[in-house]
Amino acid sequence: MADEAEGAVQAAIAAEMRLLDPAVRASPELVSELLDPEFTEFGASGRRWDATSILTVTSAGSVDPESPVEVTEMSGTVLAPGIVHLTYFTDNRGRRAWRSSLWRMTERGWRMYFHQGTLVP
Repeated sequence: MADEAEGAVQAAIAAEMRLLDPAVRASPELVSELLDPEFTEFGASGRRWDATSILTVTSAGSVDPESPVEVTEMSGTVLAPGIVHLTYFTDNRGRRAWRSSLWRMTERGWRMYFHQGTLVP
């Protein structure tokens, strides 16, 4: 059972890291493969996002491939079968935030269901 939980956490971390990859973020098709259709985000900006609004922003060229996000302190916990909660810290050119994501297993694989970012002064 512990191996199964560790596998789920590692799969969610791999999917999260893919979503943070500038090449993936610049592709609406790749981003949509990782976002649950019911996705919601409370962004560090204070804005509420859904899958459609995130895809609009990423397809508008808002991602700088020359400045990947630095990720530290990534950890995860299985909350229930098929549900993983990840927490981590990001630094994007001095814009620092604690982040929290909920991933759920679907028939199409692991997809992000919820995300929240909280800026750190």
